[in-house]
Amino acid sequence: MYIYNETMNVDDAVHDEWLVWIKAHIPKVLSTGKFEKATLTKVLVEEELGGQTYSVQYRSYSREALDAFYRDDAEKFQLEALKQFADKMLTFKTELQIVDEYTVNFK
Repeated sequence: MYIYNETMNVDDAVHDEWLVWIKAHIPKVLSTGKFEKATLTKVLVEEELGGQTYSVQYRSYSREALDAFYRDDAEKFQLEALKQFADKMLTFKTELQIVDEYTVNFK
């Protein structure tokens, strides 16, 4: 299992607009069929440059599905974000591979 992670620092001037946009954007990415779910989180760090930082973690079905996303969809979504927010949003992407998962149930 792979996680495609996008971390974004959003300028305070567009934060509210961006938050509405990202909540509509995530379902569009999921509709590509390459991911099973996504998690939107706020990064709890004070940025020296200001703004608010968020992370979206898209959980992919497989390496092949993630590669297909890069090949078929990623550029379109990047251009959409750039057109909407230009230099008001700084994004970097990482890939994570799940090695093992653990849960606990205290009952």
